[in-house]
Amino acid sequence: MSLQNKVMSKIKDAMKSKDTLALESLRAIKSEILLAQTKGGASESLTEEEELKIVQKLVKQRKDSATLYKEQGRNDLAEPELAQVEIISQFLPEQLGEEELVAVISEIVENVGATSMKDMGKVMGMASKQLAGKADGKAISMVVKKLLS
Repeated sequence: MSLQNKVMSKIKDAMKSKDTLALESLRAIKSEILLAQTKGGASESLTEEEELKIVQKLVKQRKDSATLYKEQGRNDLAEPELAQVEIISQFLPEQLGEEELVAVISEIVENVGATSMKDMGKVMGMASKQLAGKADGKAISMVVKKLLS
């Protein structure tokens, strides 16, 4: 079942239960999917990788907004954003824990033969491809920096 079908199913459930927060979050996903499908000559359906990127982008936007709101003392605005993160995150694969992340990135560092921070770009490229959807780019970057320094 494609992401779009899953989202549509969840939208129906949210409408039935009158869950406005879930409905808003799900409609945001649907909107981004439709925009991506209609964008300059894109194929009719999106690949799973493209769908994953869309969901990650939405989660990142919500987290960034919540952080800004908290910094400005606006918890009333941050809480709905974080609640939306929870709803949108349902469509992401299971995120790796820090130990698992360190293990995978250590293996990548060995395979690439990285020894210093100069090799960070090579490691990040491989890690980003291999861990797409399973870990946040910021978390990957922190682990790579820790291992290479």
